Amino acid sequence: MKAAYFEKTGSPDVIQYGELPKPGSKESKSSEIGDYEVLVKTRAVSVNPVDTYIRAGIVAMPLTYPFIPGADIAGTVEHIGSKVKRFQIGDRIWGSNQGLLGRQGTFAEYALIGEEFLYPTPENVSDETVAACALVGITAHLGLFRCAKLQANETVFVNGGSGGVGSMVIQMAKAVGARIITTAGSPEKADFVRSIGADEVILYKNASIADKVMAFTQKKGVNVWFEPLREPDFVRSVDLIAPNGRMVIMAGRQARPVFPVGPFYVKGLSLYGFAMFNIPAIEQQRCAEDMNHWFSEGLLRANIGARFPLSQAAQAHALQEANTLQGSGTLQGKIVLYPE
Repeated sequence: MKAAYFEKTGSPDVIQYGELPKPGSKESKSSEIGDYEVLVKTRAVSVNPVDTYIRAGIVAMPLTYPFIPGADIAGTVEHIGSKVKRFQIGDRIWGSNQGLLGRQGTFAEYALIGEEFLYPTPENVSDETVAACALVGITAHLGLFRCAKLQANETVFVNGGSGGVGSMVIQMAKAVGARIITTAGSPEKADFVRSIGADEVILYKNASIADKVMAFTQKKGVNVWFEPLREPDFVRSVDLIAPNGRMVIMAGRQARPVFPVGPFYVKGLSLYGFAMFNIPAIEQQRCAEDMNHWFSEGLLRANIGARFPLSQAAQAHALQEANTLQGSGTLQGKIVLYPE
């Protein structure tokens, strides 16, 4: 099968494109399909920052070379293990959590995946939509509902609403009847986040985030502060969160910001941090159930910023890295790749 893979960690150009054994074939290290495994014929995959961190060696995880990157996938069930109950051959599915914790990734024509990490694709939803929303959508759902327990009529602030996670936060919060404040770096991005449900958009280059948040909330502050940026400003955030509010962080492994202990505990605030791949599969399935409902109802849509053939995986990684680590601003939304 054709696959994008690497044989050592490093810059994006370590990614090669060529032939590797199909999972389940005699030539493959995984020469048999496990009882609870599903062989998926890939239709679309997407790029996430964590994929680039693993490839670069920034995030240390067990790797078996040649290693195929990629967490997210959408495709069709090609074969199932003897004890798989939730899927049949020919079913359309989507999933995430691959290319992590030693599992081979999805940047290939076929992927062998545990049944617990796959979900049915609704009939009226495209493969590229579910692939682009997989990891970022599950992440947003975990933060909003597992951690912050968001309720209708509460106010959510999310930094960078046009990004992968940010755009999911906006749409999910809107789906349950919350109000959303977000930031944008340009009028074009502001128009986009309004189109997916943002109630207040702050052009942060030209306006004070603090002034805008307090004006929108009538000086009460926000109930949930969702922070997907790598360098959270806790001093500012704590000032802008309402009493008994919650803050969610899910990025910034090397960040060591100042933390205002006094104002935080006096207001009775809560802080939640998590990494999606540490959450049990059964809890992620609950996220996927809500996401599939919202997909079907047209309440959740993908924000796709670039498309590549799978053979250009190295270029896709370079684009993601330039925006995540260098802040180039050349990407709005997710990168999706397709097998040729």
